[in-house]
Amino acid sequence: MSLPLGLRIPGKLGAEGIQRVAAWAKGVGLAALDLPAPTPEAVAALKENGLRLGSVDAVGQRDLLTRDPERQAKGRQALLERIDQTAAVGGRVLFAVLIPGEPMSRADGFRLWQEVFPPIVEYAESKGVSFALEGWPGPAPLYPCIAFTPEVFRAMFAAVPSPSLGLCYDPSHLVRLGIDYLRFLDEFGDRVRHCHGKDTEILPEGLYNYGHLPAVLTAVPGHSEGSWRYCVPGDGTVDWAKVAFRLESHGYQGPISIELEDARFHGSAEAERAGVLKAVRHLSEATA
Repeated sequence: MSLPLGLRIPGKLGAEGIQRVAAWAKGVGLAALDLPAPTPEAVAALKENGLRLGSVDAVGQRDLLTRDPERQAKGRQALLERIDQTAAVGGRVLFAVLIPGEPMSRADGFRLWQEVFPPIVEYAESKGVSFALEGWPGPAPLYPCIAFTPEVFRAMFAAVPSPSLGLCYDPSHLVRLGIDYLRFLDEFGDRVRHCHGKDTEILPEGLYNYGHLPAVLTAVPGHSEGSWRYCVPGDGTVDWAKVAFRLESHGYQGPISIELEDARFHGSAEAERAGVLKAVRHLSEATA
């Protein structure tokens, strides 16, 4: 049995409105949509088109991850309210990127997270909602996201064993970082609460010229640092059949949600549709 496919709605398509996006998604064989917010209109559009709710974007975490008491309180309240909103519409997954709202080292960010986040996870668990932490490092040059390596995820899950603390498995980030994306699933597969369908192509010439650091003097395409580029599944390194096998072995039943960050398919709604369709074709065959 193949895993269902979903979509994290790209910008140009999203601008056409959720009703049109949902109808198109259903027509091309997608089973789920990720939502930036669980609005009544969006939830109704999913229901009308027989689509499931993939993930909902978390809010407030940047304010929560600061040392400013007022900002912390504001962020905490926003995040708790989003948990309530998600649970109220039957949502089960909150997609979250843990980038602090003020400059700090990743070690300091982890210590702050350990202070402020456990009660939030406890509340989410009481509502039947899980966090899916995104493993994106964040933007260069600081790469400020707290959690994107096995070292830190391991420490987080040891500190907060609740099943409501999980991760969004996106192998594209692991490939660009040089982390074994299949071994990562072997270790953390039982913590996967959501999955992004995105790939990475390693660019050998760029790797020679820039190493694993961003290019300095050379212009590079969007969603690339020169030695790698994000791409649609099938155009990169990831073996999606092996990914699907491991996900299913760990009991994952959620969607593989296509995240379109391939510069070749940007610029218009038509280009985004073409990229999504290419991803659908590859993932449908690879994960069957």
